[in-house]
Order: sequence, then C-alpha cells, then structure tokens
Amino acid sequence: MAIIMRKKFAALILAGFTLSACSTLGESAGMGALLGAGVAGATGGNMVTGAVIGGAAGAGCYQLNAC
Repeated sequence: MAIIMRKKFAALILAGFTLSACSTLGESAGMGALLGAGVAGATGGNMVTGAVIGGAAGAGCYQLNAC
C-alpha cells in the first residue's frame, strides 16, 4: 500500500511540473489526459477514465489560471 501511495505522490508532483509548462488550453487538456492515463495505469486503475478526468482537470487548471 505504501508503494502505491508513493507512486501517486510522485505522479502528482510530475503532473504539477508538467502542467505548469503548458501555455494553451489544448496543451493543458492534452497533458492532463496523458498524465491521468499514466497515473491510472501505474496504480492499476482504468486508463480511459484517468485520461478523461486528467483532461478535464488540465483544462480546468488552465481556465482558473491555477497552473
């Protein structure tokens, strides 16, 4: 269980650094989808669901100027 939590934490840090480099809505949504699928795959989740959630989170992050 601790290994999965470490993977999730590392993926979250990677996502934050990666999304901060995006300069358009499309880049943020695309990178969020890619990272969401990667995190889901690394932790045994559904990669399609991870991509949808990650894409929405990336787009929301861009719209709110949070990243």
